[in-house]
Amino acid sequence: MGTRPVLVYDGDCGFCATSVRFAEKYVRPHCTVVAWQFADLDELGVTQERAEHELLWIAPGGTVYGGAQAVAKLLLSAPGAWAVPGAVLTLPPVRWAGHGLYRLIADNRHRLPGGTAACALPADRRPGVR
Repeated sequence: MGTRPVLVYDGDCGFCATSVRFAEKYVRPHCTVVAWQFADLDELGVTQERAEHELLWIAPGGTVYGGAQAVAKLLLSAPGAWAVPGAVLTLPPVRWAGHGLYRLIADNRHRLPGGTAACALPADRRPGVR
């Protein structure tokens, strides 16, 4: 693993890809951005199941942050005022609300603008379904 954090997202999901392009253009986080489909997940220390489930921020030391906390790390790494909402997103109860909102969006990303059928996780991979 390198010295830069890695942001891993679902490259097959239109909503995810659009969101990441927005972040790259306007937020400008200091990280390497890669779709999980093209990442060496073993080297990054994450499973495909987790990468399909949520946005991931992998710190240079190997610590993995997922979902809303990955968004918080992305914002904290960006220049300017983006660090403020990133810091707020790490604090309870905002962190808890952020997690709930992230799950709501992630679980319904196929219904959101830019989302496609490819954005929907197969039924057996959806959270809470076994």
